[in-house]
Amino acid sequence: MDNSHISALARDMLDAYTTGRPVPVPPSAREGGCDLDAGYAVEAEITRLRRASGRTTVGRKIGLGNRAVWRALNLKTLVWANMYDDTVHHVKHGRGALSLARMRAPRIEPEIAVKLRAVPASADPAAVLDAVEWLAFAFEIVDCPYPDWKFQGGDFMASLGLHAALVVGEPRPVRREKIPALLDALAAFTVRLSKNGAVAHEGGGKNVLESPALCLAEFVSAVPAQAGAEPLRPGEIISTGSLTAAPPVTAGERWSVEAEGLDVPPLALDLHP
Repeated sequence: MDNSHISALARDMLDAYTTGRPVPVPPSAREGGCDLDAGYAVEAEITRLRRASGRTTVGRKIGLGNRAVWRALNLKTLVWANMYDDTVHHVKHGRGALSLARMRAPRIEPEIAVKLRAVPASADPAAVLDAVEWLAFAFEIVDCPYPDWKFQGGDFMASLGLHAALVVGEPRPVRREKIPALLDALAAFTVRLSKNGAVAHEGGGKNVLESPALCLAEFVSAVPAQAGAEPLRPGEIISTGSLTAAPPVTAGERWSVEAEGLDVPPLALDLHP
């Protein structure tokens, strides 16, 4: 895909994102297609356009952190996309609210989010956690513009990684002396995702490459291997992938997540029109 096609597709996908317009035909199904590298190029152009309009990138969402999905989409590793100052929201006291306006088919993903204190010295999980300032529960709202939530890897990237919003709860600092215990906890902890007070799904750290720490390590290794990827920066917020299934959501619902086996405060989110 040449630069003119990348630019045109980026503007089209950004317009769909901004207005809530559906995208009936995914880019991969159009003439010329859209492979993963082209999708990353489109995502980078969308980032350039958003920055030019005054927005700031504040971190990245990790997507498709499941090896079974890699096989289905012909991927070799996980993928990621930028998050922005108008899509990442920090809440106090473990409870937030979010509007679903202009979203087309939103779903909710309970995740562990981290803030990088430094660029990790290596992709070793312990070294990665040593570069983390804090971790917290987060809800990512993902929104697919394509019919029936069907897409390929390039389509995922061309639609901002399906990222609509990230709501981040109360953080817990990562202390160097506790990293060995934290590595064990991140591999073993479980979560309960509740809708309107009733448990809807259960899951845990093993659902993201066996542990959010291992998922972060894979991410740290994958970023420099992707052509054109911006290097990681201190201060970035990274969401590490869904700990449970990602159910559809509608306005008027209250979702909450709590952990067992990990010292992270619970998080609740009220969804509005």
